[in-house]
Amino acid sequence: MSNRERNIERVFILGMDGAGNFIQNTDTPNIDAFLQKGAVTYAAQAQSPTISAECWGSVLHGVVPEKHELNNDKAASQPYPSDSLYPSVFRLAREAWPEAKLAAFSGWTPINDGIIEEGIGIHKESMSDAELVKSIQAYLQVNRDVKLLFMQLDEPDGSGHKYGYGPDSPEYLKAISRNDELFGLVLGSIEELGLLEDSLVILLTDHGGGGDHKYSHGSEHPMDKNVFWGCVGPGIEAGKELPELFIVDTAAVAAYALGLTQPDSWDAKVPAGLFG
Repeated sequence: MSNRERNIERVFILGMDGAGNFIQNTDTPNIDAFLQKGAVTYAAQAQSPTISAECWGSVLHGVVPEKHELNNDKAASQPYPSDSLYPSVFRLAREAWPEAKLAAFSGWTPINDGIIEEGIGIHKESMSDAELVKSIQAYLQVNRDVKLLFMQLDEPDGSGHKYGYGPDSPEYLKAISRNDELFGLVLGSIEELGLLEDSLVILLTDHGGGGDHKYSHGSEHPMDKNVFWGCVGPGIEAGKELPELFIVDTAAVAAYALGLTQPDSWDAKVPAGLFG
């Protein structure tokens, strides 16, 4: 079944950093209500090591960290090679549609500077979470024909490092709830602009924390590895439970929804039965 047959015109990848699966332990009414319309799991697996650059690199480039070789220092100091054997889903989209509108909004600047390729005409903005969401809403008002849009909000991870991760860390849980409010604003704009019915919307986080160390992450502990992942859109059955899924599979899901040919070099896979 092609993306046209599914009536998918665009993909939104909307993420928050460092939230694990702890949306189950705090108030996230916007995310909860939205994901009831589609498929969700709270046992998706972050890539290893469970660190931001490694994980977001896998989300966007469709390969495990051993292949994309990204880490926090590298992402903060040098651009991702535009001729890499492991292109991001953004590069796939640009090669397929030279004139398409592509956009990346990140609270953590190295995603835009060092993980997503430069020089391929992607609208990029990096700023604090609340300001970032305002900018996304303004962008959508005048760019309803955007083909691929990525969002990464950063506050949960920063709060986890400061106050500790996990269900027994009130300030950390409050940060996740605040991000839920911001997700609600973006999801509200998507719906109000009439984009929801022909869009695939993926919601996720990159890793958790608090497993081996209360104020950090990077380990194989389930608190670091287990994350939420869900999607809503044409062809996605409401209430569908997802089988085993790794966050690297996000790239394959996005590419498939857009009708793009997945590179042979990718490790990412579309979960069996996701699109019916």
